[in-house]
Amino acid sequence: MKPPPFRYSAPITVAEAVGLLVEHADDEPRLLAGGQSLVPLMNLRLAQPGHLVDLRRVGELAGIRVEDDAVVLGAMTRQAAVEDSPEVAVAAPLLAEAIGLVAHRPIRNSGTVGGNIAHADPAAELPVVALALDAQMVAAGPGGTHRIPAAEFFLGPFTTSLQPDEILTEVRLRRRGGGHAFVEFARGYGNFAIVAVAAVVEVADGRVASASITLGGVGPTAVRATAAEELLTGAAVAAVDIAAVAEAAVAGLTPAGDVHASAVIRTDLARVHVRRALELSLSRAQDER
Repeated sequence: MKPPPFRYSAPITVAEAVGLLVEHADDEPRLLAGGQSLVPLMNLRLAQPGHLVDLRRVGELAGIRVEDDAVVLGAMTRQAAVEDSPEVAVAAPLLAEAIGLVAHRPIRNSGTVGGNIAHADPAAELPVVALALDAQMVAAGPGGTHRIPAAEFFLGPFTTSLQPDEILTEVRLRRRGGGHAFVEFARGYGNFAIVAVAAVVEVADGRVASASITLGGVGPTAVRATAAEELLTGAAVAAVDIAAVAEAAVAGLTPAGDVHASAVIRTDLARVHVRRALELSLSRAQDER
């Protein structure tokens, strides 16, 4: 299998890359990050860009830094680098827990954070984490840079609010204390999740001070379970009705069925995994105090 013919550029700066997107707009250019999704799609001719802009030489797009309120990941940061980062393990333990479930280590050695998020696969782990941690995506285009909240970034399967002449340069994940958990159900290790759940729970004075619950694999994008969060927030930890919170999390879900799981099975799996994520995150939140 081979892709159709295309032109190729390898810029060394973000400005140069944006300029190429603008210059070759008529060729429907695509950005190449780690290539773990785009290249197979091109080989199958499901994607046929006329111009490929390779970001691997743009050094300013890679790196990890921890700020007071955020963990900032350059879009070209390899997933394996995030997995191995002691700074991420401390400042964003939810991300550290989830990223080891992304495919297999050889894939994570090449795959990038930005490429995974911009691909916007509804079964991917990183969009679930991004939504749970109120991430902001930094996009660069001809008019400069701007930030896009995760809730506004993911529009549908493989669709984001990035414009054709914009590049995702950074992912800014909000630092959150408390207990966390990332659990998923997949056919086997390294397979795409059929259902994934992320939870972050902060506890103060014996009550849930704040909660974040996000589900993946149950809709066209990752889903924030706001009704469940509201039910949980303010409750005494000892009296939390986890079953009721899980029921609130799946209420109204309309997942699509496929060869891997029917809509009913996906909903049942989501309910079970929300319970598991809450039990673990609440336990960790109390251990942390």
